[in-house]
Amino acid sequence: MQPLAGVRVLAVEQYGAGPFGTMYLANQGAEVIKIENPRDGGDMSRAVGPHFLGPEDSQFFHSFNANKRSVTLDLQDPEGQAVFHELVRGADAVSNNLRGDVPEKLGLDYASLKAINPKIVCAHLTAYGRTGSRRTWPGFDYLMQAETGWFSVTGEPGTPPARFGLSVVDMMTGLAMAFGLVSAVVAARATGEGRDMDVSLFDLALHNTGYLATWYLNEGVVTERLPRSAHPSLTPCQLYKTADGWIFIMCNKEKFWPILCEKLGRADWAADPRFKAFKDRLENRDLIQEMLDEALSAKTTEAWLEIFAGAVPSSPIHDIGEAMNNPFVAERGGIQEFPNPAAPGEMFRMAAHPIRSGGDDPLNQPAPALGADTDEVLGGLGYNADRLAALREKGVI
Repeated sequence: MQPLAGVRVLAVEQYGAGPFGTMYLANQGAEVIKIENPRDGGDMSRAVGPHFLGPEDSQFFHSFNANKRSVTLDLQDPEGQAVFHELVRGADAVSNNLRGDVPEKLGLDYASLKAINPKIVCAHLTAYGRTGSRRTWPGFDYLMQAETGWFSVTGEPGTPPARFGLSVVDMMTGLAMAFGLVSAVVAARATGEGRDMDVSLFDLALHNTGYLATWYLNEGVVTERLPRSAHPSLTPCQLYKTADGWIFIMCNKEKFWPILCEKLGRADWAADPRFKAFKDRLENRDLIQEMLDEALSAKTTEAWLEIFAGAVPSSPIHDIGEAMNNPFVAERGGIQEFPNPAAPGEMFRMAAHPIRSGGDDPLNQPAPALGADTDEVLGGLGYNADRLAALREKGVI
């Protein structure tokens, strides 16, 4: 029994942020039903290449939609709205990641649905919010990173501003939506009253500037990029050279500096007043970099990792392939197999869901084909074959 078994979510979603969040719900056992428009091919990410399992069945799409169901339904059609309302009666939540002005137009907000189901939770993930001057604006992850300061603190000094290497604003906003949705469902089950829950890409990106925002708002400090991905105040915490490449060392507690010195055979550095505390080491960051580069260049990265293991927080620098082939990933069960819908009897692989639920085996259903569950889900509402055929002929489903 997965923890969200018995929770039904109707997801009017596409592309990345919304589907990423609802996939977390589906992976924990919620019945997530993607509502996809039959007139336009459904979720646009089904066609996002360059890698596919089959026609209109992209690996990108599978990465965001495992363990879900798919129902085709045209919400712009009055009959489609009527079908949707029947689904809402038996649902816990409706989620969407549409432009800010669209949920109200499609009747996906609480004001539109509370008469049908007073307990319904309506979770909205938008670019810039459902109110304000930008409610009609489209928006995407990299735009948010650019405007909220992320580009200015990513990459090396003296190079063009750089984005984060993954669409992390999308992913974290999706998680925030999922958390808000579950929180509101808990409240609705206790009180009998649902609500709207809102999160935007912009608000999430701004909030995640975290302590850098706090430093500016209270001290006027504008944090800038630092060489070698260094931490703005803690030292040593950055890339250092080894005999065959790089190692990232992260001594983010005072206790780790003397341990690092001992492992390097330079216990005298720990007693040096120039390096005694974080503030001292920060003042001598460049000198420490020179010293550590020289010391660490005596051995390979792998050799140092063996010496530091469990004592000095440190890591190799991997590309995506090396990350997937890391023996520790195999130890953790970090790669999960899914049945390949394009090749029965064969499997394809994806990174495993990070939440482990009480020792239960993780769910491993591949992303659904467009409309794969339409007949079964609507059949559960009492729709017979003739009615389904009539709706299909009209393009409603």
